[in-house]
Amino acid sequence: MQFTRLASLAALATLAVATPTRRNEPASQCNTGPVQCCNSVQKADSESVAGLLSLLGIVVQDVNALVGVTCSPISVIGVGGDSCSANPVCCENNSFNGIVALGCVPVDLSL
Repeated sequence: MQFTRLASLAALATLAVATPTRRNEPASQCNTGPVQCCNSVQKADSESVAGLLSLLGIVVQDVNALVGVTCSPISVIGVGGDSCSANPVCCENNSFNGIVALGCVPVDLSL
């Protein structure tokens, strides 16, 4: 029994090391459109986002993809008055009128 626990712990430790961590990218590297400011950013399989996507008839292939909810574009980075106090992200698909944005990656507005 103790061997099983030890093996499980070792497997978890290996998984933790092997799982890549997504870091904030510089906003200047967002080439899919304007940086978005979203009220919430969650995985596509989270209960609230999955329900919203279902209501909108949107099918997301990667359940681990980040989805921005209630987003608006940030058109000019670094100019006073155009900032984001919520979640700044760069998303692959912003074609849902700000309700959702798909394939998002957090960005750092200061870079």
